[in-house]
Amino acid sequence: MKTLGHWPASPWRRSTVAAVAGALPVLAFPAPSLWWSAPVALVPWILLIRSAPTGKRAAHDGWWGGFGLMLAMHHWLLPNLHVFTFVIAALMGALWAPWGRLVRRLLGGLPSRRRVAAALVVVPSGWLVIELIRSWQGLGGPWGVLGASQWEVEAALRLASVGGMWLPSFLIVVLNVAVAVLVALPRSRVPAVAGLLATAAAASAAWAYSPRPDPGDRVRIALVQPGVVSGPDRRFDRQEQLTRELAGRDVGLVVWGESSVGFDLGSRPDLARRLAALSRETGAGILVNVDARRSDKPGIHKSSVLIGPDGPTGDRYDKMRLVPFGEYVPARSLLGWATSVGEAAGEDRRRGSRQVVMDAGQGLRIGPMVCFESAFPDMSRHLAEDGADVLLAQSSTSTFQQSWAPAQHASLAALRAAETGRPMVHATLTGVSAVYGPGGERVGPRLGTDTSAARVYDVPLAHGSTPYVRFGDWPLHAAPVVLAVWGVVEALRLRRNARAPLVPPVRTAHGSPVRPGR
Repeated sequence: MKTLGHWPASPWRRSTVAAVAGALPVLAFPAPSLWWSAPVALVPWILLIRSAPTGKRAAHDGWWGGFGLMLAMHHWLLPNLHVFTFVIAALMGALWAPWGRLVRRLLGGLPSRRRVAAALVVVPSGWLVIELIRSWQGLGGPWGVLGASQWEVEAALRLASVGGMWLPSFLIVVLNVAVAVLVALPRSRVPAVAGLLATAAAASAAWAYSPRPDPGDRVRIALVQPGVVSGPDRRFDRQEQLTRELAGRDVGLVVWGESSVGFDLGSRPDLARRLAALSRETGAGILVNVDARRSDKPGIHKSSVLIGPDGPTGDRYDKMRLVPFGEYVPARSLLGWATSVGEAAGEDRRRGSRQVVMDAGQGLRIGPMVCFESAFPDMSRHLAEDGADVLLAQSSTSTFQQSWAPAQHASLAALRAAETGRPMVHATLTGVSAVYGPGGERVGPRLGTDTSAARVYDVPLAHGSTPYVRFGDWPLHAAPVVLAVWGVVEALRLRRNARAPLVPPVRTAHGSPVRPGR
């Protein structure tokens, strides 16, 4: 009978263990929100990889762990994409195969202190390169980036203002590597403790010295969340009813969620007139989101449209980054079969070409994004650079109402706010809707998935710029450089070892080498 210690020896059993170990970091994200588990969540996976008998097996452990991570992170897609969810998880999981070999190379066996010290920088850099690759919009975007799990931790939000969510990601992996070394390699505790201290020092420095945006005035912004209402006409009626409740409450802006208007306003002037009447009643501009086939352009667009007392103001933002399979099918000629096994888009939405900052009146400048786009730090950074006072995301996760998706999505707004030093409003049709201040702190109560209401928030404004807005995604640029430098050092070391004699020369009693023939 095999003992428990030999249980992972079977390739399939070991792969199962790797998949489970890789899925553990998901517990740090909403809805479990066990954020404190992130600094040790990778430790079982790292320990398994370093015990791999060969580099090939370590790559398999990395791949299976990545599969488990991606499947757990996106498990709420299963009712819609069905078997294709597993295909996506397997393809994305392959990104961790080289990382598995990297972990074994640096931490396998009995590594020297120098190798352990290198692992504290190189292994987290390898992780960041994976996050960089999978953050490409065509691969699903930066959903589930490790640093995003710390959206409730003030120190992590301060770090995000310096290096985006990528900097907390890097430091979380440093902590996991250090803990894994303390568990498995107690003789290398010195560099491991040094890594822990360096992480603490980085967090403390960010806390003490990172510049904070200067506080400014406040603006009253109302979120209208109709809840689960079937049909675009009934949804519009419910939002109209809720918006009327805001009359006389000195609101500066009213925000409706994604797909809040299911008809093109150019072909439905009656709806445009009703919206203009609401703007006059409330004394505020209304930002709606139109999801319809346009009358002035071909195809279906998702557009943020600002409504004033005279109707549409002309300010319009067309969504640029679409959800793969949800709003378009990548390489439809090859992957169009996904529409037959799940709820993939039957027709591709059209993309916008540029971001827009809108003047909402009384000097308030707003930067809208639509749904999935709030996951991309560069989009909110560019809006802040362009002068947006408030960032807004109009979203709808009603398809995944009872899953972890709504809470995960809403949490991203806290990071975007902290990164840019600008408040962010996350307005949805069915929850979770939330507002965050310039430091990523929550403003007022969230509107959950069981709520249908219009709520007013006193949103604090801020001036100035964060290091992240000024310097951008510098951790992502530094990570490939670290890997390249390490690769060059490794190549030189291997070349030097290849040239070294296999057997040292024999020496005489006087310490001089013996010369053949003498």
